[in-house]
This record gives sequence, structure tokens and C-alpha cells, in this order.
Amino acid sequence: MVGLIILGIIIFILLILIVRNIKIVPQAHAFVIERLGSYYATWETGLHLKIPFIDRISRKVSLKEQVVDFPPQPVITRDNVTMQIDTVVYFEITDPKLYTYGVEQPLSAIENLTATTLRNIIGDLELDNTLTSRDTINDKIRIILDEATDAWGIKVIRVELKNILPPREIQDAMEKQMKAERERRARILDAEGEKRSQILVAEGLKESAILKADAVKEQKIREAQGEAEAILTVQKANADALRMLNEACPSDRVIQLKSLEAFAKAADGRATKIIVPSDLQGLAGKVTAIKEIWNDNGAAAD
Repeated sequence: MVGLIILGIIIFILLILIVRNIKIVPQAHAFVIERLGSYYATWETGLHLKIPFIDRISRKVSLKEQVVDFPPQPVITRDNVTMQIDTVVYFEITDPKLYTYGVEQPLSAIENLTATTLRNIIGDLELDNTLTSRDTINDKIRIILDEATDAWGIKVIRVELKNILPPREIQDAMEKQMKAERERRARILDAEGEKRSQILVAEGLKESAILKADAVKEQKIREAQGEAEAILTVQKANADALRMLNEACPSDRVIQLKSLEAFAKAADGRATKIIVPSDLQGLAGKVTAIKEIWNDNGAAAD
């Protein structure tokens, strides 16, 4: 009975040991394994069994891209201007074994290497070049860091200069320059706006004058068309009258009578001098003779 209890205890302890030594490596991670104090293997994603008291997990390494923001570092330019520059380094671990055994405290090593590289690069540049060549500086630092950290199982993806802080007096001068530039641009924008406004006003006046001229032109055209239509109407009426008269075939007496009526209307006008055709004179003499005969007959009857 005692033997069964002891056996059960032993089996229970073994189960606990087995369960405790079953390891699962998550995605984007790797475990560096040592056996009896020496490097044995690198476990990748999946299920693994560690031998108790023999195998040991030396380091759990993340294979994700990592970001390290280093504090500002004092650097001196070639023209002896001291400034503070802080950097951001993006890197990833490509070899967990080299990362574990390549260097002690890899992040501290990267920080010191970044500061040294930054001082060397900025020392060859003047202040103006430092402020305007940020991309060039980033690329140079990245190349140098990537070559140096390759032996540590680290790949430097990119480097960014986060802030460049020149001395206070230079900052004040830069702020004044930026303020003056903003004021200059504001004046230019105001002048362009005023110019545009004047152009719009001039264009409006021009269009108004054109519209007025078009209206006057249209009015004159319509008046001329009205006068022309009136003249055409009168001429058409006269032509229709002549046509009707010709179609009626009037006698010479009727023609002479119409001529006399026309002469009478002309005599009632304001004309001071009237030229009487010869045929109208003969007709007038005949009318006078008829009138005298009529008057004599009337007197005889009385």
C-alpha cells in the first residue's frame, strides 16, 4: 500500500515536471535554449518540450520591429555651434543567437553607437547644412548602424532625427526670420487679393458697358427694322392701290377728276407755289364754264 502511494507521488511529480517543461513559442518570437550551460538551439513558433534540469531558456526574443527613442545628445557643428539632437531608431532582430551572445545590453550599445555616429556626422557639417540636410543625416546614420549591428543579429531599418535644438539665441533669430517670412507672405497674399479684386471690378465694368452698348445697338436695330417695315407697308399699300386702279380700267374723266381732287388737297396745304399741269388747267376751265351756265340758268328761272 505504501509502495503504491510512493509510486503515485512519483508519477504526479513527473507529470508536473512534464507539464511545466512544455513550452509554446508565440508568433513573431523565438526562444534561445541552452543545454548544460551551452547554446543548444533556437526555438521558433510552435510547441516544444524542455528537458528538466538540463535545458534552460536563455532569452525570449521578439522578432517584431522595435522602436527606441534615445534622449537628446549634445553635438557640435563644424562652425562651433552646440545643439541638442535626439534620435529615434527602428530595428528588428534577425538572429536571436547573435542578439543573445553578440553584445551585452544591445540597446545600450545601439544608443552609444548612435550618439558617436551622430557627433561624427554633425561635426563635418555647418549649422545651416545640419538644419536642411536631415534626410541625408538619417541615411548616413542608418547605414553605419546597420553595418555595426549586423554582428549583433540586429538590422537597423531606419533612423530619424526627432528634434534639432540649436542654442536659444539662434532659435530667437530663426523665429524672427520665420515671423518676417510669414508677414511677407501675408502682404503678398493681400496684394494679390487686392489685385484680383480690382481685376474683377474692371471686368464687371467692362461687361456692363458691353451689355449697355449691345442694348443700344439692339434698340437701334429694332427701330430701323420698324421704320423699314413701316415704309414697306406704305409702299405695299400704294402698290396695291395702283394695282386695283389699273384693274378697274378707269376712264379719262375719272383720272382727270382724281387729279383735280389731288390738286385741291395740295392747294389746301401750306405750299406757296403750285405748278398746275396743262391738262388740269383745261379741266378747270371746263368746270368754270359749266358753273357759269348753271348760274345763268338759275337766274333766268328766277
